[in-house]
Amino acid sequence: MNADKAAPTGFIGWVDKRFPILHVWNAHFAEYYAPKNLNFWSFFGSLAILVLVIQIVTGIWLAMNYKPSATEAFASVEFIMRDVDWGWLIRYLHSTGASAFFIVIYLHMFRGLMWGSYRKPRELLWIIGVVIYLAMMATAFFGYLLPWGQMSYWGAQVIVNLFAAVPEVGAELSTWVRGDYVISDATLNRFFAFHFMIPFLLAGLVFIHIVALHRVGSNNPDGIEIKEGPKGNRWDTNAPADGIPFHPYYTVKDLMGVTVFLALFSIVVFFAPDFGGLFLEAPNFEPANPLKTPEHIAPVWYFTPFYAMLRAVPPIAGSQFPGVLVMFGAIIILFFLPWLDRSPVKSMRYKGRISRIMLGLFVVSFIALAYLGMKPSSALYTFLAQVFTVTYFAFFILMPIYSTLDQTKPVPERVTS
Repeated sequence: MNADKAAPTGFIGWVDKRFPILHVWNAHFAEYYAPKNLNFWSFFGSLAILVLVIQIVTGIWLAMNYKPSATEAFASVEFIMRDVDWGWLIRYLHSTGASAFFIVIYLHMFRGLMWGSYRKPRELLWIIGVVIYLAMMATAFFGYLLPWGQMSYWGAQVIVNLFAAVPEVGAELSTWVRGDYVISDATLNRFFAFHFMIPFLLAGLVFIHIVALHRVGSNNPDGIEIKEGPKGNRWDTNAPADGIPFHPYYTVKDLMGVTVFLALFSIVVFFAPDFGGLFLEAPNFEPANPLKTPEHIAPVWYFTPFYAMLRAVPPIAGSQFPGVLVMFGAIIILFFLPWLDRSPVKSMRYKGRISRIMLGLFVVSFIALAYLGMKPSSALYTFLAQVFTVTYFAFFILMPIYSTLDQTKPVPERVTS
């Protein structure tokens, strides 16, 4: 690759002289060197892009027949399901894709925690990733109201009312978010507008994320910087010795991951689109009724860890604001992760027992909170939610201490197989 290349000719050459298509291809695929030891955890970045494309495409098709009106929204969804050609498939692809998006992103973020992908020089890359996560949550929240079913309506009612807990400006803030004094036609219209707009902003953030990634280089299970290692391999003597071209090696590998993912995704879409009530709740198949409250109101599963934290914090003087602070703090604290980890090594592969135990407790607490957030409130569930909320925050707050005291293993000079 270090040899002089002949200038492209024909149609490609004509385009390349006017738009650097080959430069982009070479910089981000053919001549982008990734560590040679990436494993299956590296699949989830490309899968996230795939699901984002699925969501945007299916969302546009659904919007062609959806009516953002309180009197017509539920009926328009039923029309899509029953009368639009392949409408049921497009709707199930979109609803299943929403949950698949969060599953893939949660696994992608977990990989970052294992490999230390938030450490120098990738702090900004991690921060952009957290912004993407927030944009995803906003998109999902706005989209949750659109079917105008019972759980959509009352779930949105509960979440929007949280803004009312903000001291001094809470009432005005919640009214401003709703666009009315109650969840109404105005709320549905603005939520539809935001739900349609933010995914395109999300696509731009993903582009920025990829540019930042290719600037600093991909991380690997060893947490070793291949750019700082020896140069020279059989493709390019000026390239990292422990790197291989992303194309064709990782494009082919990612295609295998895509194939497995699409097989599992299709099984859910065709045989269990509601996934036992996790992806599509039973009350959401009933039209919204402001006069009838569901027996148990809970957000969709990917919000339930934070909903459990909200319920775990007791009100102070009748105000739920402390719980709201804890709920949003559980997300905001992710921005500070690059500066909380003081370990001399990046990857969990070479960290000590304390760091591994804390990461394990963090994962257990997040899954447990997700489960507790789906259950009706009770004294036992509230106590457990409090315990796991403390465990969740302890992973971050105590990190400067245990990451410093932890006994690490020697890190090899070059990446391992």
